[in-house]
Parts: sequence; structure tokens; C-alpha cells
Amino acid sequence: MSDLESKLAQLKATAVKQLTDCGVSSIDEEKLDGYVNSLKTMVNNKDAVLVSGTDASELETVRRNFVEKKLGVKDKDKAMAAITSVVEKMSAIKMKSRPAFYYLVSEALR
Repeated sequence: MSDLESKLAQLKATAVKQLTDCGVSSIDEEKLDGYVNSLKTMVNNKDAVLVSGTDASELETVRRNFVEKKLGVKDKDKAMAAITSVVEKMSAIKMKSRPAFYYLVSEALR
């Protein structure tokens, strides 16, 4: 296993644990793998693989770059409501995994 594969596997394992801790019992592996693999080029940047739930500019970036561009949700209020609900759901987790965060946001917008 290459260093990159090892880091991606660890990133996924962390995301699975956080999703389980947040009450997700049936994880869509394909969807989660997509979120993990989207971070391939940034896996060595700790800030890039984590989401700060207390940084308003970070949450706005998630809304703009993930919710709007990737999920196609243009309604800012709906997007921020989903993001805020995920921040609350993950409040007990200090270092929020970006793949887990994205997964939960996408589920909240279903």
C-alpha cells in the first residue's frame, strides 16, 4: 500500500468512525469513497481534511464550494441550515473529518 493509499484509508476510517458516532448506521460506501478521493491532492494538509465548525468563513467556503458547486443547491438559507445542523450533530467531535462532514451535509439536504 502506497503512502497516499494509506493516508486515504486512514481518512476514510476516521470518517466512518465519526459518522457512526453521529448515528449513521448504514453508510453509502460509494458516496463516502467519492468524498475521501476528492481530497487526494490535499491529504497531507491537515487543515484541508478537517472542517472548523466555529469558523464562519470556513462554513461559507463549504457552502459555496461543496453545497453550491458540487451538490447544486443554490438556496443559501437551505444550505446554511443543513451545514449548521451538521455542526450541531458533530459538536462533540473536536476534529471534524471533511468527508464525514460532507456526507452528513449531503444527507441533510436530501
